[in-house]
Amino acid sequence: MALKARALYTFQSENKEEIDILENEELRLLSDVSLDGWLQGTNSHGQTGLFPASYVEIIHPPRSGSVQVDYPAHHQNYPDNIHHGSYDDDEEDDDDWDEWDDGQSVAEEPSGPNGVPYNQPPRPHYPRAEYTHRPRLERQDSVASSKRGSVVGRNLNRFSSFVRSGVEAFILGDVPQLGRVPETHGIEMGPMGPQWQEDRNPFSCSVEAPTKQTKFKGIKSYISYRLTPGHTNSPVYRRYKHFDWLYNRLLHKFTVISIPHLPEKQATGRFEEDFIQKRKRRLILWMDHMTSHPVLSQYDGFQHFLTCQDEKQWKAGKRRAEKDEMVGASFLLTLQIPTEHQDLQDVEERVDAFKAFSKKMDESVMQLTGVVSELARKHMGGFRKEFQKLGNALQGLSYSFQLDPPYGTEPLVGAIAHTGQTYEKVGEMFAEQPKNDQFRFLDTLSLYQGLLSNFPDIIHLQKGAFAKVKDSQRMSDEGKMEQEEADGIRKRSRIVGFALQAEINHFHQRRLLDFKQTIQHYIKEQILFYQRVSQELEKTLQLYENM
Repeated sequence: MALKARALYTFQSENKEEIDILENEELRLLSDVSLDGWLQGTNSHGQTGLFPASYVEIIHPPRSGSVQVDYPAHHQNYPDNIHHGSYDDDEEDDDDWDEWDDGQSVAEEPSGPNGVPYNQPPRPHYPRAEYTHRPRLERQDSVASSKRGSVVGRNLNRFSSFVRSGVEAFILGDVPQLGRVPETHGIEMGPMGPQWQEDRNPFSCSVEAPTKQTKFKGIKSYISYRLTPGHTNSPVYRRYKHFDWLYNRLLHKFTVISIPHLPEKQATGRFEEDFIQKRKRRLILWMDHMTSHPVLSQYDGFQHFLTCQDEKQWKAGKRRAEKDEMVGASFLLTLQIPTEHQDLQDVEERVDAFKAFSKKMDESVMQLTGVVSELARKHMGGFRKEFQKLGNALQGLSYSFQLDPPYGTEPLVGAIAHTGQTYEKVGEMFAEQPKNDQFRFLDTLSLYQGLLSNFPDIIHLQKGAFAKVKDSQRMSDEGKMEQEEADGIRKRSRIVGFALQAEINHFHQRRLLDFKQTIQHYIKEQILFYQRVSQELEKTLQLYENM
């Protein structure tokens, strides 16, 4: 039975390694052994990560033996993937997902010093990284038993993405080889190096018609989106929590692929029109990136999400995706790489170049986001207000001209009043303009902030693989390791290297297309906007010309 715990307090994550837990929430644990005050487990939303051990009460089920701390026996290669859903619970048999709430809010508790709620334990410190040897699992390599004590050591920092993802186990040969791999994904050499094998049947998918719906006789409400995949032309209806489920499946499965982040959740104001339209725009971008990726677009779980309309088939497909064994490090077993030789030093230099590029692009995207956000704020606030002030002042002037009738000139009074109205209208045009251009610009920037934030961990996987290759070759040269085993580590490292380079190439292809279209769209809309402003001013000017 899986280890369970009950949350005694609400805990809000502050780092990407952590997850939120709510008071009284049931959690599933990887182990009941804490590491410097932290436990690792999965919350009721399927998110896996760390939370303080003092915040939970462990529910010990009857069991005959202890649970393995680092790698559960049913899935040795992916320590984070404790549980792929609740398909073994009795209540899941009747689950149609309607009970999953995608926007629950929790009342704030009174806080003590440092923002920690009263009666709540303090936040523990992270454990220090350790690099000592630990007992090894069975290896897939056939290595002489006399050499087993001198193999490349493991990294005991469980919070390292290299360990969490299981890629370390893959590189060292600890991921069990399957007799038959149920899926394959090809990588081929292109003009810019390794790339994902092109999808022979590309498709797109629209996201339309966000509609508020209710259940339980109106007690609960949610927004449903109509998705229409281009390869079926049959619409399906999905809620945000369905997207969230799919997103978590993608994170579990595709270790070396940058999964686009979903639009953010919002506890309040979920049914306000501006928020609904913002989420719709960002789901459209998310879907475009999913369908454009040669690997993600063909994932069975994604295809099930896009096409299934029958409730029973839906549940069966959901459970099938949650039971998928080819996740994390095992996904690397599905990759077929080219036979072309790549020098390890060249690959490392290519990865370092992309690391520097992605860091600088991330900084630039954040800076541009700030500038465009401020410009949109001024459009909707400051600019609108200033033009309204100008319009009101001009209309005040026209009113004053009427106070001494003998000297009043009706055409001039009318023209000045119209000018004031024109500038008020221009102010409203400024306030409405961000919906046409700046919001789309910000949507694209937000998507790329998410994509870029994924790459440090993905690059870390490759860096860890490089280190293992160098260590194994050094040990082979010193006679402490069989050359056959060192060659196996190098071969598996090549798979990780090819996958990372293929993902880098796909990222660049999408980046060039997205930013060309986004900035092109922004400039076109700006031209149309200023043309409309100019037309209003020209009509007003004509009143003076005709006097």
